[in-house]
Amino acid sequence: MNYYSLNKQAADVSFKEATIFGQAPDKGLYFPRTIPVLDQQFIHQIQSYSKQELAFRIMLPYVGNTITEEALYEIVAETIDFDFPLVPINTNIYSLELFHGPTLAFKDVGARFMSRCLGYFSIGQSSKITVLVATSGDTGGAVANGFLGVEGVDVVILYPSGKVSPVQELQLTTCGQNITALEIAGTFDDCQAMVKQAFMDADLIKHMQLTSANSINVARWLPQQLYYFFALQQWNEKKSFPVIAVPSGNFGNICAGLVAYLSGLPITHFIAACNINDTVPNYLRTGTYQAKNAMATISNAMDVGSPSNFVRILEMFKNNHTQISQIISGYSITDLETISTISQVFNTSKYILDPHGAVAYNALEQYLSNHQNQKGIILETAHPIKFPETLESSIGQLLDIPDSAKNLFGKEKHSVLMNADFDELKNYLLSR
Repeated sequence: MNYYSLNKQAADVSFKEATIFGQAPDKGLYFPRTIPVLDQQFIHQIQSYSKQELAFRIMLPYVGNTITEEALYEIVAETIDFDFPLVPINTNIYSLELFHGPTLAFKDVGARFMSRCLGYFSIGQSSKITVLVATSGDTGGAVANGFLGVEGVDVVILYPSGKVSPVQELQLTTCGQNITALEIAGTFDDCQAMVKQAFMDADLIKHMQLTSANSINVARWLPQQLYYFFALQQWNEKKSFPVIAVPSGNFGNICAGLVAYLSGLPITHFIAACNINDTVPNYLRTGTYQAKNAMATISNAMDVGSPSNFVRILEMFKNNHTQISQIISGYSITDLETISTISQVFNTSKYILDPHGAVAYNALEQYLSNHQNQKGIILETAHPIKFPETLESSIGQLLDIPDSAKNLFGKEKHSVLMNADFDELKNYLLSR
């Protein structure tokens, strides 16, 4: 499998090169030259495979011969070594819980897969790779945990000061070792812009081997399609295949789901469930794409006004708005609607949604009200404990703290304060 730049001004590369470089020399995102089409017998027998065997079969064509099959099987087995349960909320809506990994967020899968691939590729290399990543919440913690202690790799995480939850901040600022957190006085879009500029800076490129662990990196992005296969493995509704509502910020997750769909996975429809950062819902409605400045919400990991991965969706469907809007519906949910949804679902079903899952639930409920013969799945992308104030006030009771979060609260935060200024970031990186 080769990968090409969406800017079409760079040579094709292997999976290894795309992973290490992160972004193409012409500043485009890498995209697989072909999307493998799965054998329909394999799809029909999906429930007979183990998670490990399924993940191995899905990822093998994308990796090609850059990793041995034995090593790839070990990588995927370690990547998904936790549960992905499909839990009924009511008769029409299920929740695929993606928060049972070590940092209680769906991004554990991509971060663990990428870290293990980079670890494999760095064997025998004399120079270190620096992973530079921006986070709006969960990416930072997942990347920190996934790369912690990986030889030959340093990690620098940029996050917006005061705009991530307390648990999220502790997860990315208490690791030490090869993990450094930069606390930026600005928004996630500022952090993302600084990271993108770093990859275009000639001095940094000359002196450092930089790569990104955001979902612009194919090794972070592509493993996310596994969620959708795990969902269909557990789908026992006989009359139809599910509508899947995806909490969407940078659009890597739903983009990976569309890859699974184009590979042959039977999904009826996708819902891009956004908060008030409605760049993509507006595009789906009007056909006009207009990036905006991000606005802060209680579903903070989705506070993105210029989603990096949407260009990949445009590529998949050759910029055809009609085709895109036929497979994806977009919804924009306010904070008040989010809080109301959390309360309503808890009161009727005793299920606790995190704010991102609540956005997806509200959007899916709206869609199903006009498609009453269908049923759907929301992707629950973060554990409720990451948002205690919002949830406890919404459901009227205290949350149980999982063991993996309890040990965070006694740790001391370590971060480097920095303005939203690329020159400050550049000087810092060159001085390391």
